Amino acid sequence: MSTPDTPVIGRVVDTARYPLNDLDRADGKSLLSRIQHDLSSVGCSVLPDFIRPELLDTLREECASVSPDAHFDVETVNAYNIAVDTPLPEDHPGRITMERGNAFVARDRIPAAFLIHRLYTSEPFQDFVARCFQMPRLHELADPLSGLVLNVVRPGQGHPWHFDTNEFTVSMLTQEPDGGGVFEYCPNIRSAQAENLGDVRDVLTGRGERLVRRLTLRPGDLQLFKGRYSLHRVAPVEGGTERHTAIFAYSERPGVIGSVARTRQLFGRVLPEHLAAEGRAVRVDQLLD
Repeated sequence: MSTPDTPVIGRVVDTARYPLNDLDRADGKSLLSRIQHDLSSVGCSVLPDFIRPELLDTLREECASVSPDAHFDVETVNAYNIAVDTPLPEDHPGRITMERGNAFVARDRIPAAFLIHRLYTSEPFQDFVARCFQMPRLHELADPLSGLVLNVVRPGQGHPWHFDTNEFTVSMLTQEPDGGGVFEYCPNIRSAQAENLGDVRDVLTGRGERLVRRLTLRPGDLQLFKGRYSLHRVAPVEGGTERHTAIFAYSERPGVIGSVARTRQLFGRVLPEHLAAEGRAVRVDQLLD
């Protein structure tokens, strides 16, 4: 079935490999089945060369043009993105701190004409993502800053081990570094019912190599990931080129807006929408964060 923005998919996505314009035909069903199996078994599925090859330079150039707008701040964090002075038992992995120096370009700095913005707002793309995660539908975040962002990791920096607040993440590498910057993750290291603190502590202290998987992502690859339950990081970037990744944030519920504290941490500012929504968040589980 066609929708008004179906042509966006045809122009941007390699629909010969990824038939987002007709997911109910045999190859579309096969694609969804493969992705759903990946997500169920290891919490991650990568779609190589999702973007048409002739658009890769445009993808990189557009995102690189706004990368100077990223809010950059080096801070001390833990894997749970909670205050590092939170009272915790002596052996709790939340007491292990790391330095985070990555940065984010907020949605209001990403022009609507950019490829990543056109994809993010595309109904066929949203329907595809929803079906991959076996959800009836998804909503763009109502948050004017964090719905669509560009993650910038500078040379010498990385994004240390952490869990996501959202149950799932959709992302796309738009510029690869000269070296390093490998995505590392621990599939389903915890669940909604159990933190599995021992395994998390092993990874954070370098004793959990058995639990770690690594992915070498290329520009234009689409990554679907269950980051709420899989500890993950971006290893330090080497060389002289930044690592850029577009992050497409959706929710099962409409009207989702980030907290004041987390928004200020990521973007260095908050808007009236964040202040008005403070205190109305609904949690999906009782994990630490």
